[in-house]
Order: sequence, then structure tokens, then C-alpha cells
Amino acid sequence: MLKITGLSLRRGSRLLLENVDLDVFPGQRMGLTGANGSGKSSLFAVIAGRLEADQGNVALPRHTLITEVLQETPDSTRTAIDYVIDGDHAYRSLEEKIAQAEVNGDGTLLATLHGQMNDIDGFRVSARAGQLLHGLGFTAKEQRQGVNTFSGGWRMRVALAGTLFARPDLLLLDEPTNHLDLEASVWLEDYLSRFLGTLVIISHDRDLLNRVVGHILYLEDGRLTMYVGGYDRFKQTLNEKRSRDKALREKQIKERAHIQAFVDRFRYKATKARQAQSRLKVLARMEPIANAVEQRTISFQFPRPSKLAPPMLTMEDTVAGYTGRTVLKELNLQIDPDDRIALLGANGNGKSTLMKLLSGRLSPTAGEIKRSNNLQIGYFAQHQSDELNETETPYELLSRSMENTRVENVRAQLGRFGFEAAHVDTEIGSLSGGEKSRLLFCLMTTNSPQLLLLDEPTNHLDMDARDALVHALNEFPGAVILVSHDPHTIGLVADR
Repeated sequence: MLKITGLSLRRGSRLLLENVDLDVFPGQRMGLTGANGSGKSSLFAVIAGRLEADQGNVALPRHTLITEVLQETPDSTRTAIDYVIDGDHAYRSLEEKIAQAEVNGDGTLLATLHGQMNDIDGFRVSARAGQLLHGLGFTAKEQRQGVNTFSGGWRMRVALAGTLFARPDLLLLDEPTNHLDLEASVWLEDYLSRFLGTLVIISHDRDLLNRVVGHILYLEDGRLTMYVGGYDRFKQTLNEKRSRDKALREKQIKERAHIQAFVDRFRYKATKARQAQSRLKVLARMEPIANAVEQRTISFQFPRPSKLAPPMLTMEDTVAGYTGRTVLKELNLQIDPDDRIALLGANGNGKSTLMKLLSGRLSPTAGEIKRSNNLQIGYFAQHQSDELNETETPYELLSRSMENTRVENVRAQLGRFGFEAAHVDTEIGSLSGGEKSRLLFCLMTTNSPQLLLLDEPTNHLDMDARDALVHALNEFPGAVILVSHDPHTIGLVADR
């Protein structure tokens, strides 16, 4: 189905892919994972023909239909259901031919075209497109709305539905669950498990990679390695390999030291000179084993807040909404300093509205909200990355937020969230999605908040960064309210 040989790709001075080989057979389902910025999306672009490699070859059978979901949101005046149907080019082509045959009154051709339409299940096209959109959370009314009337996350769902509807031979999905709620993510897992074509999916969703794919492709340092099984099996195998490499490296270091000691002692002694020269050649031929400990690690470290007496926040008969439309009502709740709460519900039910209400970004239309006098709140929402000034550097952004703060303190705050010296002065527009998310975490905690409000915090974070976030949240002594479609993260962080 797909054969890649000797593929190399540079972006600027950076080598993303180096002499990559890959064979993907018809019907295989593979997960592509690796650190943020390692080149996963660039590899997709080369496979799809949107980007030309520096060297190497990508071979596909003739007439192979490739479809992909990119991370850009579509903008169209077409209704959602028409946009999805447009994804089936064979149907649209037959539709045009049938309309022309009817105008010409060609009954013989019409009979042939209707037979072809039946073969591709074209007479049920609206029903099939509607089922896809319904699975992704669209009501019958919303399916008839223009794509450009939806928010970015819902437009991505339309794009996903259109891609799935095309029934491709090779389906490329780049982080498809980022804009899905828990119910839609479960639906997509089930759909992809039954998909009959060949699938390659970029994802940092552990559950999706465990349940849907049979192989993991791991991209690291420009090299692509294939592992059998889902994500958990891959991670176990990788950790075992790194442990073996570490043990071998330590053994090699001792051996090199032993040989070097012999050489240093006897190289100028006539009776031992030949042996010393022989050992020097052994040292020269000894290939160093990569240090497994020197793997890239991402850290999160939330500042420790001052203590508050409970409750830190209460709501009494609170009502909230927008321009006359009530979204939430009869809110009676209390948040204490040690609360760990997961906020679940289908998209559109008001999760983000409640988070804005808690954060103070939205005022209630009725009722009362009481907050502790010294309560500081850290609020994270993925859409905030769209509001960053891409020509600024992380240091410049944080300097404005931490006004009158010493340079070393600004850099220390950035360091808490994995920003090394080289990235501190890089323009924000050059950062990956995961790096922008880490910058938002850094920004939201400059005032040492006692309450963290996290609305889909794991979107765009790679596996290592997700693990680091979970660890940091479990170390954080304040309260956490979490909106997430990731059951793994919810299970490790929340207890209510």
C-alpha cells in the first residue's frame, strides 16, 4: 500500500527525517507518535504530496485515494451535511452525470449511471453523512447550518466527518480527538476499529492508540522505528530497550576506562608498547552506545500557593448565559482547597461556560458567587493559544505579565515548564502546539494560584508532557477542576 525508502527532510537547518524506510500493507492500522516538533505532521505532508522531501521516495499504488484531516479549520458557506457529502468525489461526479443525462433525456445512460450509484450506496448518501455527523455530536438542525457558523472545534469535526465519508484507501489522521468530547472520542474509536482501509494516525491519546492500532511508529531524532502492539506495549518495549542500552553503556564506559588506564600506564614502556597500541586501536573502533538517560524530558512545576481556609469559592442559585440565552441555572456548589474535580458532559452542555464563570471571565446573570479575598485563579483554555502574539518571544510575553520582576525570576518561571535557554528567545510563532500549551501553563501560574481551572489541557501535548502534567498536578497542593476527553488523565488526577 505505502512504501517509503531513504526519505530525508530538512526544515531550515533542522533535520526532521533521516533516511527513513517504511512499508505499510493494505488494511494495517498504525499509530505515529513522538515528541512535539519531531516531524510527524511533516511526514504526513510528504506522504500526501503537500511537501517535497530532500531525498528518498514515497510509492503508492496507482489511483490510491488518500484523505487526511489537517489541524487547520475549514471555512465554507456550505451546510455541514453538504460539506461532508462533498468528501465523496465519486458520488458528486455521478450526481453531475445523472443531472446531465436527465437534461439530455438519455435513458440508457441514466440506467447505467443509476446502477453505478447503487454500487457506491449513493442513494443513501444523506443518511450516511447524517449518521457520521450525529456520531460526532451534531443535531439534525446543526447538520443544516453553514460550516462557517460553527466554532473552530466544531469545524474540525465537520472536516473529520468529510474525511471519513470519503472512504479512502489510505486515511491519515492528525490528532483527530483534540476537538472531541468524551462521547465523540469513544464513537471515533469504535468507527476506526471497524475501518476497512489503511490507517495511519498521529495521536497522543493513549487509549485511542491502545484500542485502535496494531503497530506504533515512533519518530525520534529523525529515525522511524516500528513496534508491534498498542501504545502501552510499545512503551514497555521502549523502556526495556533503554534500560538495556543504559546497562551496556555503563559496562562500555568501565571497559574504556580500564583500557585507557592500561594505555596510560604502559604506552611508553618498551615491553608493553605493542599491547598498548593494540588497545588504542580497540578504543578507536569502539562505537559509543547512546546514553538512554539523555532523553528529552519535559517538566512542569506549579508554584506552591499560599493556604486558604475552606471554602475558597461558593455559588448560590447562580445562573449564567449569553445575550438572553440561559446556559446554566440553579448552580449551588462549594470549592474547597483540596478538591480534585473532573467536569464531564457533551459539547454544548456548558462546561466551558462554567469554567469561565468560576474564573471570573463571565459574570452571573442571577444568583451569587463568593470568592475568598486572597483567592488567585489560574485558568487554561486551548483557544488562548490563538490570542498569543506570534512575533513575541516567551521571555517578552512573561516579562510583561511579571512586571517589575528580575530577569532571572522570569527565566526561572519559564524553566519550570520546560523552556530551556534556546527556546526562551524563540518567536512564539515558531513554537509547536505543545510548546504553546506549556507557555500558557507558565503564564497562568505567575501569580501562584490556589485554584487551577484546566479546559482540555492535554490537547497538543505529547505523551511525555502529559505524564509530566499529571505528575505536577498530583504534586500541586491547591484545588484542580479539569475538563478533559482523556480518560487516562482524568483517572490519574480527579477523585470526583
